[in-house]
Amino acid sequence: MNRNKKEFTVKFGDKDVTIETGRLAKQADGAVLVSCNGTQVLVTACSAKDAKPGQDFFPLTVEYVEKFYSAGKFLGGFMKREARPSTQEVLNARLIDRPIRPLFPAGYMNETVVSATVLSYDPSADPEVLAAIGASASLHISDIPFAKAISTCKVARINGELVINPDRDAWEDSDLEIIVSSSADAILMVEGEGNQIPESEALEAILFAHEQNKVMCELIDKMRKEIGKAKREFIPVAANTAMLEAVKAEFTDKARAAISIVDKLDRYKAQDEVKKEIKAALELNPEKFGLTADDDFGKEASHAIEDMLYNMMRADILDHDKRIGDRGLTQVRPIECETDILATPHGSSLFTRGETQVLATVTIGGSKGEQMSDRIVGLSYSPFYLHYNFPGYSVGEARTKFNVSRRELGHGNLAERAIKHVLPSKEDFNYTIRVTAEVLESNGSSSMGSVCSGSMALMDAGVPLAAPVGGIAMGLVKEGERYKILTDILGDEDHLGDMDFKVAGTEKGITAIQMDIKIDGLPVNIMKEAMAQAREGRLHILGEMAKTISTARKEFKDGVPRMQTHRIPQDKIGALIGPGGKNIKALQEKFDITIEVEEDGLVKVLGTDPAVLESAISTIALQINGPEVGSNYNGKVVTIKEYGAFVDIVPGISGLLHISEIANERVKDVNEFLSEGDEIDVQVLEIDRMGRIKLSAKAIKPLERKAGE
Repeated sequence: MNRNKKEFTVKFGDKDVTIETGRLAKQADGAVLVSCNGTQVLVTACSAKDAKPGQDFFPLTVEYVEKFYSAGKFLGGFMKREARPSTQEVLNARLIDRPIRPLFPAGYMNETVVSATVLSYDPSADPEVLAAIGASASLHISDIPFAKAISTCKVARINGELVINPDRDAWEDSDLEIIVSSSADAILMVEGEGNQIPESEALEAILFAHEQNKVMCELIDKMRKEIGKAKREFIPVAANTAMLEAVKAEFTDKARAAISIVDKLDRYKAQDEVKKEIKAALELNPEKFGLTADDDFGKEASHAIEDMLYNMMRADILDHDKRIGDRGLTQVRPIECETDILATPHGSSLFTRGETQVLATVTIGGSKGEQMSDRIVGLSYSPFYLHYNFPGYSVGEARTKFNVSRRELGHGNLAERAIKHVLPSKEDFNYTIRVTAEVLESNGSSSMGSVCSGSMALMDAGVPLAAPVGGIAMGLVKEGERYKILTDILGDEDHLGDMDFKVAGTEKGITAIQMDIKIDGLPVNIMKEAMAQAREGRLHILGEMAKTISTARKEFKDGVPRMQTHRIPQDKIGALIGPGGKNIKALQEKFDITIEVEEDGLVKVLGTDPAVLESAISTIALQINGPEVGSNYNGKVVTIKEYGAFVDIVPGISGLLHISEIANERVKDVNEFLSEGDEIDVQVLEIDRMGRIKLSAKAIKPLERKAGE
């Protein structure tokens, strides 16, 4: 019995959630074990006691790790040790990071790490939700400065009823999944997807989640009051206001001229020139600007130009409804769309919105292209996936790229969520589909550009979407009670604003949503207004896309694999495959096709020539069901005897072409009419009770004596 152990339990939705502290990982600044129905997640928070000298940003890292022992499983593959995080682990870490980041105080620059480790897993409780709750609890009860308790839940809608955190199997019956992090009084983060959900219904789900989260926030606040540590004192890294005011007085006009330039790269170049001038002025006379010779003038110049641009841009928007380039608050930048721009890929498109440009490609194939995922929840195969790439050249940077960043995984996941709800069913389109979004230029919401470009590329490839999908990013500038909502934000407006709100969907409704707040919460009225404004922007973008393509092409392009299917009895699968795969390999080589056989007996045949596919399907049917009396086949002579020839109708099925059935004339020597390897048309005359097949050539067309015989 551990005397330091404390437990706090609350009913969250229809499940009891227990947060325990004082027993595990006691040397961490904060540590909790969050448990529900057999799932247990250990979450710890540690923060350095001092900031590194010169540190000018908050170094927060969030880790989420699923231990395979938690589900009583071995890790697949050669390496049996958890090492590099999976895509889903990275995405889960981002979901924890995004709502807690704005709740650390301004000027807190101490290295901080939040680690969530899944120790035990049961499908009836979601470890991702428990990890997010644990992050809030571990920070709130620790001495790390953290503003307030927050909670996270997932909302499903099953049979028209909203529920939170259902069992894993129940998600199959839900038409939406929305993840919401919120405090007791405001929403901090939203991410989710739905099957073309109207804005009003998405908002209803978000508000429902907020109400549910209040229960958990109350419990975490109770923990803080009963066992929380006193928050540590720290000296915030404060801005040098004297320096900032002095620089502002001397360089405001030049900064104003720089921020007024519309072209992004030219604007950044002008801003860099102003920064260089500020640095030179600081170096020449540091005392004038409240500095000493020991200060880093380059860093101080960066702070100064950033501060001026921040205040100028926000004041322009709040006071004058003025954006960079004099664009209106609800105005979408010019859009250009193209499709079928690459020769070999199965589908391609180019979507350009202002200075954001995304090239999307589509690859179509069989199940061998499915994406395998090995997690504690089980082994799964995805027939649709989207990869998002953000190279340095897209923002004019000279940097190489060796791995996929967390940001790329997050943006790709959002675009994938947006598109997957309009894909055809497996019964209607049983292909594996890969979309790749290559960001060629970026200045605001390349993830939403990927949605638009990906949707058009799929239609260009001939994938019958339920409807085209478009996406848009919204921004916010808020000071006290004053606020302005921005449609189609630039990178600068994202960086200097208070919200990044992305909404993707069709004309009918929302398919994906993501919202990050940089302030301590978002009032409901602003969210409602932002969603309505986002809908108007999305409909405009969809209209521009429709000028280029609005429905799927009727036929695949040349070179795209076609698929035909044929179902065979399950007990015949072995016969089709053959010993050691001999028969199926022979069929694939003969027809130059790919054959895939599923456990239920569905045979998928893929190739580029429809006529060859028909022939292959007929051959498979013949192998499995046997020939029919009176049917004609093209066969191959495999053996010649004195009394006739044995002909393979298909590999593995032979019949006897008797000497009397070769020609109308009397045949004395079979070799005068046939040679091994000849292909001839034959008709099945008879199949005796022993299964022996009697063939005839003359019933179709009598053979003629070979020349020279």
